[in-house]
Amino acid sequence: MPIYTVQSGDNLWRIARQFGVGPERIVAANELAEPGRLAVGQTLYVPPPYPLHEVQQGETLAAIASRYGVTADAIARANGIANPGSIAPGQVLVIPALYHTVQRGDTLWRIAQRYGVQPQAIQQANNIAAPAIIYEGQTLRIPERPKPVIEVNAYVARFGEEGAELVRRDGIHFTYVCPFAYRIRSDGGLTPVDDEPLIAAAYERRVVPLLAITNFSSTEAGSQLAHTILTSEALKEELMANALAVMQEKGYLGLNVDFENVLPEDREAYNQFLRLAAEQLHPHGYSLSTALAPKTGPNQKGLLYEAHDYPAHGEITDFVVLMTYEWGYRAGPPQPISPINEIRRVLDYAVTVIPPRKILMGFQLYARDWLLPHVQGQTAETFSMQEALRRALQYGVEIRFDTKSQTPYYRYTDAQGRAHEVWFEDARSAQAKFDLVKEYGLRGVCYWELGYPFPQNWALLEANFTVRKLL
Repeated sequence: MPIYTVQSGDNLWRIARQFGVGPERIVAANELAEPGRLAVGQTLYVPPPYPLHEVQQGETLAAIASRYGVTADAIARANGIANPGSIAPGQVLVIPALYHTVQRGDTLWRIAQRYGVQPQAIQQANNIAAPAIIYEGQTLRIPERPKPVIEVNAYVARFGEEGAELVRRDGIHFTYVCPFAYRIRSDGGLTPVDDEPLIAAAYERRVVPLLAITNFSSTEAGSQLAHTILTSEALKEELMANALAVMQEKGYLGLNVDFENVLPEDREAYNQFLRLAAEQLHPHGYSLSTALAPKTGPNQKGLLYEAHDYPAHGEITDFVVLMTYEWGYRAGPPQPISPINEIRRVLDYAVTVIPPRKILMGFQLYARDWLLPHVQGQTAETFSMQEALRRALQYGVEIRFDTKSQTPYYRYTDAQGRAHEVWFEDARSAQAKFDLVKEYGLRGVCYWELGYPFPQNWALLEANFTVRKLL
């Protein structure tokens, strides 16, 4: 999974030739808006030199897969095909299979080393009777390296057809999706949202819809609201009755609880509510998950942290989402949004009290642009990674990389003479996060939030992992 950092004087044609892939493949994988312009320091995900296949009349995905020795699901994922029956004659498919032409001096061991697979795997994939029997000019199929199987959740805060389209577009990469969110009311009710199109899209893409409930809003911290519910047995029962009714009516298959700013004294009351939720959800086959503030120790102070009891959530729930983002808060000073060094501190604590296979690591999908110097009360602009790249090109600046946080950033001066600092994510930072998932043996990742395009991320996600589908 090559990741290339653009150097001064580079162009797309030269990079493509270096890696032996067509430039159009690099353009597609990175969704480059201006292929003729690259920013110094920009990273490119370079897809493997897979063969292409033009669909013929009467062909099926299964038949094509059999021809190349791969699975139909692998072809579907490589091409973003949600419905395997929807391929059409003339359509060009990327076939996720590598081939190697044997050169003079090649051995099976040396070829296996080059591609990171076992020699026996190449031998079996090509029906080679003896490892020594390969010859110059022979074409060998290189089997795919085994990939960890993970689960992926994504929050989406846009509803109606807009939210549904986001799930249709990227749902092939998800295990779960959480429309965010039903806000609880002080009477135990839930504020309705327009989620029917989104739920329908989730089922179309074989994604499990999770009902997300929360206590806060953009204007209210929700501490008192959570206190009202959590300290009343009757209101907790009422809230769960309403949540179950919505789940059964609309087809949700799990509950995700995101209670934030809970008063420290309500910590055990929150735990008791989760126990009640588990008791009522599990007999129906529904899952229970929670979103947790990024704690680095059991006694971390602050309204965000104290009521989030990591050991209790790890025991009670089916899985948790660690909200490992927002260090670079929009109202705070410019800094990395989800720095690797800080995420590692959270994971170092979390895995000691929560089983790693219950942990989804948070992953932000947005960039931020701060005005300099930062003034208290001034908020950063939030936008997509693609917009971050567009601005770097517009202002002709070099993209730099902070090795401590494993995060790209740059500074520019706008037309009004104002200085800006932008922090975002790229293929390098995404790969660093995926490496953490592997290192700690986590259940997977959770994205906040859909609607900010980051094509490199999806390509790398599929290159690193097999995403579990439960439907």
